[in-house]
Amino acid sequence: MAEPRDVSVALSTASVYPESTATAFEIAARLGYDGVEVMVWTDPVSQDIEALRRLSDYHGIPVLAVHAPCLLITQRVWSTDPWVKLQRARAAAEKLGASTVVVHPPFRWQRQYARDFVTGIWRMADETDVRFAVENMYPWRYRDREMLAYAPDWDVTRHDYRHFTIDLSHAATARTDALEMIGRMGDRLGHVHLADGRGSAKDEHLVPGRGTQPCAEVLEHLTASGFDGHVVIEVNTRRAMSGAEREADLAEALAFTRKHLSSAARVRRP
Repeated sequence: MAEPRDVSVALSTASVYPESTATAFEIAARLGYDGVEVMVWTDPVSQDIEALRRLSDYHGIPVLAVHAPCLLITQRVWSTDPWVKLQRARAAAEKLGASTVVVHPPFRWQRQYARDFVTGIWRMADETDVRFAVENMYPWRYRDREMLAYAPDWDVTRHDYRHFTIDLSHAATARTDALEMIGRMGDRLGHVHLADGRGSAKDEHLVPGRGTQPCAEVLEHLTASGFDGHVVIEVNTRRAMSGAEREADLAEALAFTRKHLSSAARVRRP
């Protein structure tokens, strides 16, 4: 068995939406997070490496990961060419000292990109020390209909990638067993998006402990297995009625995460 190690807990800048990237750095510092994951999206600051470096230096909060602009709303951010997006994400990670680029599988209508995605990700991974961690997604559902929106597959364990990201809210939406998926990822699990869900067709990103996902068990497994990546809190606080309520949710998520990471470490250490 691997020795337990301290796992860094980062705040996704997406967790403060509709507040800004700059606000995420401020909140992460105030609450005592170990770092941030920058979601590159329509906020100009999230796209500006020098602005991100200044925020990191000012708040004393490192950028641990960069989430490439893979969302529907970011189709024109950092180019319309998906490979250029990944090249820029890698360059940002290298310049900011981040260890990981998070990337989604292509949408099915990105046919050429999807056709070359697996080999292309391997090629890019061979060119850098930054991890390209491909994230599990989910089928899109409407009423009783299901649409497979991602290619080659929303279940990234069905293909050969060097590193994976597990997102527990996505696992809930896909109605798949997160612990079984982590088992299939094995030692290629390089990154974790921690959030909860109840199996709704909507990607809920609840505060850990408020849904049905095995968040505590996953965290304990990470510590016990010698996981060497980062855990990123990626929750939805859009319904928060105030800044104080948003910060309370993010403080609760951080406390939950550290509690279950450290409980496994206490069990294993003499």
